Amino acid sequence: MQIENLIENLIYKARWILVVFHLVLVVSLAGFAAKFVTIFWHYISHVFVLSEIETLIELLSLVDMTLLANLILIVIFSGYENFVSIIGVAVDSPDRPKWMGEVDFSGLKLKLIGSMVALSGIKLLGTFLSIPAAESNVPAGWTSHDTHLAWMVIIHLTFVVTGVLYAWSERLSHKPGKGH
Repeated sequence: MQIENLIENLIYKARWILVVFHLVLVVSLAGFAAKFVTIFWHYISHVFVLSEIETLIELLSLVDMTLLANLILIVIFSGYENFVSIIGVAVDSPDRPKWMGEVDFSGLKLKLIGSMVALSGIKLLGTFLSIPAAESNVPAGWTSHDTHLAWMVIIHLTFVVTGVLYAWSERLSHKPGKGH
């Protein structure tokens, strides 16, 4: 019985190994914020010489990065709270996000899939906007750019279908009368 308790105690405490992953994500988020500032500085310093399409692409890049940063933060918070420990310093904080502590593993997966759809959609829109007008009317022969764009559409649609199927399966598994 003591060996069993020792093993279970070791397994239970092993969750603290995940702290390394969350700390690396926090440091990565700081690096990503620095990159965001450099991209913003490039955009703002060239805003008056960029075309309308270039301006839109730059703004989409900033939105894309913001969504990704939000996603990283959701993974950090919910991953830590679901698998390691409750973030005690945030329990009574008036700034505590409403979703914090309420996103379970299933909800986290839905948020991840939804974010992937949004991120791929933004990248796809940016790519469409980057196509020069002359290339957009290319006749039957496909260029490598067309192939790249086709793969982006296929990947985006895969994310969309995956997200819809996952959300549908989650909804089915949580129907009233199923013990949830």
